[in-house]
Amino acid sequence: MDIIKSIEHEQLKSKIPNIKVGDTIRVHQRIKEGNRQRIQVFEGIVIKKQNGGLNETFTVRRISYGVGVEKTFLVHSPLVEKVELVRVGKARRAKLYYLREKLGKSAKTKEDVGANLNREDIIIKEEVPEVAEEVKAEEPKAEEVKAEEPKAEEVKAEEPKAEEAKVEEPAEAEKAKVEEPAEAEKEEPKA
Repeated sequence: MDIIKSIEHEQLKSKIPNIKVGDTIRVHQRIKEGNRQRIQVFEGIVIKKQNGGLNETFTVRRISYGVGVEKTFLVHSPLVEKVELVRVGKARRAKLYYLREKLGKSAKTKEDVGANLNREDIIIKEEVPEVAEEVKAEEPKAEEVKAEEPKAEEVKAEEPKAEEAKVEEPAEAEKAKVEEPAEAEKEEPKA
């Protein structure tokens, strides 16, 4: 694999939100102010999505105190905590730049009433290495395996049960033998 691609693959998030142009979303972004960190929420309509891979971005627009504000977020940015879907909108274009000239209610997209708000996140890469580490942790050590082996007394206690099962089998075999001659007798008169 190419060195650049391998470095980019490490930086990708394992799950990304499944958002589409026209949706109203709420983006939770981590903001650093000096030594403190806080989460800031930005809610608006997705007016465009562009690029792909590590450079994939989406732009969210909202009206704040009568002024249109657009913010562009990187999908794979570690500063984007989560993205919530608030409302599913109908859009017939890839870029909704025409909303910039609209004001009030006309600056919104029509709502897709029958749409499901519980969209599944898109899984980019599965976390296989972590699972392998968990399996190694779950494997019992050799000392533990020896401790789990049944004792000789327990094995002897189980053997009579097997003998009882053998005793029952001949009884069933005798019943089958008794039924066979009866069927043979019925067949002879017919011939």
